[in-house]
Amino acid sequence: MAAALEHALARDRWIIGGAIALIAALAWAWLWREQATMGGAMAGMNMPDMPEMDAPAAYLSSAFLMWLIMMVGMMLPSAAPMILLYGKIARSARAGGAPIAPTALFAGVYLAVWTGFSGVAALAQFLLVRSGAVSDITLAFGDKRIAGALLIAAGLYQITPLKRLCLRYCRSPFQFLMRLWRPGLAGAARLGLVHGLSCLGCCAALMALLFVFGVMSLVWVAALAAFVLAEKALPLGTHVSFGAGIVAAAVGLVFILG
Repeated sequence: MAAALEHALARDRWIIGGAIALIAALAWAWLWREQATMGGAMAGMNMPDMPEMDAPAAYLSSAFLMWLIMMVGMMLPSAAPMILLYGKIARSARAGGAPIAPTALFAGVYLAVWTGFSGVAALAQFLLVRSGAVSDITLAFGDKRIAGALLIAAGLYQITPLKRLCLRYCRSPFQFLMRLWRPGLAGAARLGLVHGLSCLGCCAALMALLFVFGVMSLVWVAALAAFVLAEKALPLGTHVSFGAGIVAAAVGLVFILG
């Protein structure tokens, strides 16, 4: 039994990679089910039971869960190369020992950063819906001028030094880990936090664009997730990021000018 367990743990890359794939797949399955339920309800003019605005705790809880699962589905695939490389380096540092615990902590702290973002996004959604600026059905801005201003802001952020710095960290996992490596669980937590904050700085403005075309649009969510993965993983990812910023700003200007 002990030998079999040791042999299984030696395949940590498969275990870690499989866990990432499974969690991301479950998140996308939940999002697809919610989208299908919402679409069917709208087609039949029979909206599902949703927390009312006069019940803030219930509404915020529901919104937080939606944002959290959405962030897991969108961000975990793009973080997979960093997580897998961390596991490989941790395995070498532990002289062949299974690195599952520190790698899980590294990934968990990374996701904890996006959990905090999900809480902020849920609160922003609640306030925007209550103010009437955002539709309570599509969760998109009704005023094209506001949507255009958000597109311009996100587009301009794409070409700022801060964005380029955060993107460089996300695009260079080996350099990032070698520069900031610390052994043990404390080191794993620290690295997960720094990587999470770097990723947040890289992608938070993009996530805000969900309010432009609709948080409930799974096509838009998938498009943003694909773009995040492309700018982090493709060889020309930095050019993709810069070009997308220019396009977003131009589209935002069109929105404002009508």
